[in-house]
Amino acid sequence: MLGHFDMIAIVVVLLGLVFAGTHIAIALGITAALGLYLMTGDIEVVRNFTANTAYEALRDYVFAVIPLFMLMGDFLAKCGAARDLYALGNRASKWLPGRLAAATIVANALFGFVTGVSIAAAAAFSRIAYPEMRRFGYRPDFALGCVAGSACLGMLIPPSVLMIVWAVLTELSIGKLFLAGVIPGLLAAGGMIVYVVIAAKINPALVGETRDGQPIPRPAGAAAAPTTDVSAEEFRKMLFSTMLVIALILGTLGSIWLGLCTPTEGAGIGAVGALILAMIKGINLREVWQVVLDVGRTSGPLLLLLFCAQLYSRVLSMTGFTEAAKAFLLSTGAGPWGILLVMVAIWFVLGCLIDSISIILLTVPIFAPIAVALGFDPLAFAIIGILAIETGLLTPPFGILVFTVKAAVPDRTVTLGEIFRGSIPYWIVLLAVVVAIAVFPQIATFLPNLGTKAG
Repeated sequence: MLGHFDMIAIVVVLLGLVFAGTHIAIALGITAALGLYLMTGDIEVVRNFTANTAYEALRDYVFAVIPLFMLMGDFLAKCGAARDLYALGNRASKWLPGRLAAATIVANALFGFVTGVSIAAAAAFSRIAYPEMRRFGYRPDFALGCVAGSACLGMLIPPSVLMIVWAVLTELSIGKLFLAGVIPGLLAAGGMIVYVVIAAKINPALVGETRDGQPIPRPAGAAAAPTTDVSAEEFRKMLFSTMLVIALILGTLGSIWLGLCTPTEGAGIGAVGALILAMIKGINLREVWQVVLDVGRTSGPLLLLLFCAQLYSRVLSMTGFTEAAKAFLLSTGAGPWGILLVMVAIWFVLGCLIDSISIILLTVPIFAPIAVALGFDPLAFAIIGILAIETGLLTPPFGILVFTVKAAVPDRTVTLGEIFRGSIPYWIVLLAVVVAIAVFPQIATFLPNLGTKAG
């Protein structure tokens, strides 16, 4: 057990390394090694403990879930599934005010099933949805806010990489955590759709229309407003593609939820199914090889991150830091709700500065045991945390999702101010869902508990 000064030194070193730009895995590893050395004074103990943790962590069967789900997502994205989802949503909702924005939200929610990575969704739909909305006369900030705000759904709707990382760190069931995210994800998506429909109804100019639903007249010499019509053959192809994707998603996640296979086995089935679907849609062997390489480059560092996070988490427990943090927060007299508010505020601030996975690796080993000790349901707390972190990604002045959209959007005249301004309503929707789950945790726990009772 370390003294208070040593515990503070460990946290200061970690934060100093992170904000100095050191890779999060390196920062976690150095901090863990420092904590062990301060506690034992023996570098040989540090070396042996690190080696044992690496062996035990990386041989865990559940670690294969991440690259397999990434393979599934990349195969579906590579073969054009995202574009088909978007085009079909647009085609099927001609009657709806702000239909392109609503289609973007629905497609992002479905794309969340496919990739589980919000930054990937933001980058994809900046190039798919934004140009289409601009062609139809949507105001830039309204279109940009829709792309950035709805991209947050990617981390909330399973199979989310954040959920997998959270489950690995806290030893929660991945299947149950996936189930816990479904209703909050649908609530968030529904709230966003309600916003765009009401906004388009109140101010049709936001979506390039007049009060009577006609396109705003274009200036002389400008191209006429485009049409949403597609041929019957194109519509059938989009519908067939989308139905296959939905069947694959439901089959993969359903088999995990019903206990027919483990998350790792389900992810393997999903990856093979996605490969078959991609080949049906015309992906070639060179593109298959490129997808495998890309997933390897992405998931390799992520597995290193998880090892360093487990090392950091173990050292925190051994040094007594978690107990000291819990005692300190309880001594403030803020009560469970006040402490939860502090945690959410920390997530908001960190969400402005660093990426989601790094935030989870830094905070969850400390926050999760405290939340359980305070009486919060671990599944509901996980969803609150993931939502709060995603909300931080939209928060000025450094929301990473906003910068992703700015970098990916084809229009170079777009400003960060426009994206932040357009994202505010989506930020409010996500915050409202956080509050709703905090007050009514059953929103997150209903489906996992239903599965338990059925079992």
